[in-house]
Amino acid sequence: MNRVSLLLSIVAGLLVAGVLASAPAAADPPATIPLGVTIGGVQVGGLTPEAAAAAVQQAFQTPLELDVGSTQVLVTPDILGAVPVVDKAIERALAAAPDAVVPLGVTVAGDKTAAFVAKLAQRFDRAAVDSKLFLRELRPWLSKERFGRKLDQRRAVRDINAALVGGVRNAIPLVQVRLRPSVTRQNFGPVIVIRRGSNRLFLYTGMRFRRLFGVATGQQQYPTPLGRFTIVVKWKNPWWYPPNSPWAKGEKPIPPGPDNPLGTRWMGLSAPGVGIHGTPSDASMSTRATSARSAASSARSSE
Repeated sequence: MNRVSLLLSIVAGLLVAGVLASAPAAADPPATIPLGVTIGGVQVGGLTPEAAAAAVQQAFQTPLELDVGSTQVLVTPDILGAVPVVDKAIERALAAAPDAVVPLGVTVAGDKTAAFVAKLAQRFDRAAVDSKLFLRELRPWLSKERFGRKLDQRRAVRDINAALVGGVRNAIPLVQVRLRPSVTRQNFGPVIVIRRGSNRLFLYTGMRFRRLFGVATGQQQYPTPLGRFTIVVKWKNPWWYPPNSPWAKGEKPIPPGPDNPLGTRWMGLSAPGVGIHGTPSDASMSTRATSARSAASSARSSE
């Protein structure tokens, strides 16, 4: 009886030993990054590679702030064409010493950055506005010129790429170049106003009155045209050529001299066949004595 009990005890012991021997070994704990390690400024010490990658990716997608004048524009790096190289940074972090600083590599598609900056330029650029001439109560009035602005796109792309590669998320001021108008109230130059009713020519510098001249304007059948014109040509001692008009039929060209109806000066306007000129006859001043042209005495037209 004792032999049977002993045998059973041995068999039971063997069964327990067999069960213990066949049980699987406990799994090794997952690898973690050494304490104090950072990737691109993000603390990843003690994290698993998966958790560290998620933390780095989330931090990298923090929007950049672009300051265009008084406007703040927020844009995420992916829209700018930036992609972090997370896998290689994780490999280096796993092998790094505690408290190591691991840089985060970043690739940037420059064409995407440039395209985004070009859209900003389309939105915020403003062309300069020149001063424009108007007539108010028979006097010249000049509108106020306005400065323009133009985004420095090359510099903007450079600064944005530097921030993306360096992992910087400070606000980036984008430089706008100030554009000067070419025509201003100060440099507008001479303005001539001819009042047909009183046969007077008023000379201004911009809006400032300078001189008054008596002139002869066009006859009723050939009136001086009403409108705004520019002086396109200036001649000294001009020839007179008969125009294609019934009153000049049969006339011949007249060279410079005392018999020339244009006097010593001709200023042709942008209206065809119309101009301001001198005249050898002072008696015609302040009358309607010419064919659409405005005449001033030769002595005064040379001024």
